[in-house]
Amino acid sequence: MNTYGLGGKVAVITGGASGIGRACAHTLARSGADISIWDLDKDGLELVIKELEAYDYRAHSAVVDVSDSAAVDLAMQHVLDTLGHVDIAVCNAGIGGTAAPSADYTDEQWHQVTGVNLDGVFYTQRAAIRAMRHGGRGGSIINMASILGAVGFASASAYTAAKHGVVGLTQVAAWEYAADHIRINAVGPGFIRTPLVDDHLDKATLEMLAGQHALQRLGEAEEVAELVAWLASDGASFATGTYYPIDGGYLAR
Repeated sequence: MNTYGLGGKVAVITGGASGIGRACAHTLARSGADISIWDLDKDGLELVIKELEAYDYRAHSAVVDVSDSAAVDLAMQHVLDTLGHVDIAVCNAGIGGTAAPSADYTDEQWHQVTGVNLDGVFYTQRAAIRAMRHGGRGGSIINMASILGAVGFASASAYTAAKHGVVGLTQVAAWEYAADHIRINAVGPGFIRTPLVDDHLDKATLEMLAGQHALQRLGEAEEVAELVAWLASDGASFATGTYYPIDGGYLAR
């Protein structure tokens, strides 16, 4: 397994109780980072924290609703108080939302998805930038977009709009904070085998989606985590303001 030389660094990962977030926590911890995972799933957080004990680095968790800016700011301050500084932020928390045509989407459905997938990324990125500037150490922020940050998908207007927005706010902030040695990038996974996907899609749909990728399969959360860890590392020192698809060839058509 790859390691990415993250010793002495502190990483915050939202949506860290399962799926891509959990995989990122393991990969970053394996690479030497102290980890703070945030999620709404308290039981899931406790399970992942127990798993991270195997790496013998510091691990911290917080129950956080990322759509609540005050809660995000409070949690980031608690990380600083507990772990001392923030060097890496993986703004990963997200939800799928209702599948419906655009004209049938309700206000409530729209705001639920954009509140987590766009506002939540913005709030976490903002809090991380403030923490990194205060510490004067620079850092790396990785915002979780999607292949739907580059293309559309019928019945997913809110999700698609939010993920396009994530790419945009990544590009803006990368220019704004480069002088502070803060690198900010976005990752665009294809369809990945996570609880979010497995719990909401039947076998036939999963097989159909697999066929939309050149590799003819869905991705694994650990494969996304490898890209995230590289972007978090000094090996990606010239990478900022960029959207990195990791999609098994989905966008290559």
